[in-house]
Amino acid sequence: MTGTKKFYVAGSFKRMSLVNGIATQLETSGFKQTYDWTKHVAEPSLADLRKIAQAEYAGIVDCDFFVFVFPGGKGANVEFGIATALHKPIYVLDTINQIKNPAETSTFYLMDHVHAFHGTVAEFKVFILSRE
Repeated sequence: MTGTKKFYVAGSFKRMSLVNGIATQLETSGFKQTYDWTKHVAEPSLADLRKIAQAEYAGIVDCDFFVFVFPGGKGANVEFGIATALHKPIYVLDTINQIKNPAETSTFYLMDHVHAFHGTVAEFKVFILSRE
């Protein structure tokens, strides 16, 4: 593949600073973010939400790899499903160290295209760089 690889970061609004930190780390490493949903913090109308959903979907379709901050919100989990359906490589930052806990995980987090990691953002960046 030629050109700059593109990524999409999904997560919860509660972890927005972490999501932005990951995006910054990846951008400083030469990757390009396809869509930044964190810019929508005001209370949007239903029409705005529809436009945001379309932009988020397009960002996932356009990305070369998908990053998921776990646990994510309801939208982030939908985005994870879209990325899975599109066969995107998925990198999960497991902030609570539960992905590999059989009592707490989802079977979808254990699929071959999903690469889970527990640690710092800097270590997570290295984890992604070693695969991308």
